[in-house]
Amino acid sequence: MTSNDLIQMGAQLFKNQLDHNRDGNLDIAEIGAALNGLFSGGQIQNNQGGGLASILAGMQNSGSSDLLSLATSWLGNGDNAPVSGNQLAQIFGQDQIFAFAQKLGISQEEAVSGLQATVPEVVDKASPNGTIDLNAMLDSIGGIQGAMNIASQLFAK
Repeated sequence: MTSNDLIQMGAQLFKNQLDHNRDGNLDIAEIGAALNGLFSGGQIQNNQGGGLASILAGMQNSGSSDLLSLATSWLGNGDNAPVSGNQLAQIFGQDQIFAFAQKLGISQEEAVSGLQATVPEVVDKASPNGTIDLNAMLDSIGGIQGAMNIASQLFAK
């Protein structure tokens, strides 16, 4: 599964979670862009370059047994353990969650609710063999040049 596929899947999960409250008013592309920004700039991976691999490494090295258990659950086979709002704040930072909510024009509570459904599934799908294959994800978007093209498109807006 490519990184773009993961973001699109996450955006759809997020939208489905909030459809109960918002009647489908959120745009998938906006959700995808907001998720991409959140996954690349969370608190726990600030000094690790961002991305899902950094999120997981930060969770595993955080010193928190709760975050370590979550990471293990999401990477392993079987059901994914649920994530609490407080754990999301530890992973991404309260300010990042607030910025994410603002980008989408929703409350922080709605953002947390959507992220609780989305984050475990995205990590799970990104790691079918228990680890995230960064080379396969990079190759799926055309290598370094493809990543640069995507970045230039994102920042040109």
